[in-house]
Amino acid sequence: MAVTILHVAIRNPKLCPVTRALEVIGDSWTILILRDLFLDGPRKFQDLQQSLARASPNTLSARLKKLEQHGIIERRLYAEHPPRAEYALSEAGRELGPVMKALREWGSRQKR
Repeated sequence: MAVTILHVAIRNPKLCPVTRALEVIGDSWTILILRDLFLDGPRKFQDLQQSLARASPNTLSARLKKLEQHGIIERRLYAEHPPRAEYALSEAGRELGPVMKALREWGSRQKR
């Protein structure tokens, strides 16, 4: 009976940890934003836009905002006039390090 209840809980989108994680980091471009922040450290919007050239500015902005709202990244102002910001991983974002490493290693093993 406990196994059945566990399966129901995991399949419930509100209770499933995988579903909850993908709601935050599962959008297109989000993993690549995180990749850049892990590889290069804090980045300016323009740096991310250059690295992810196929992502529209609106999409990039929306993904950064969502990551910030969920506490995965922090937006830090480095100039006031005009306002300029850079994005860095938060503590919660750095906790995704093993996930990113596993994705990189899995991707390296895949043959095309």
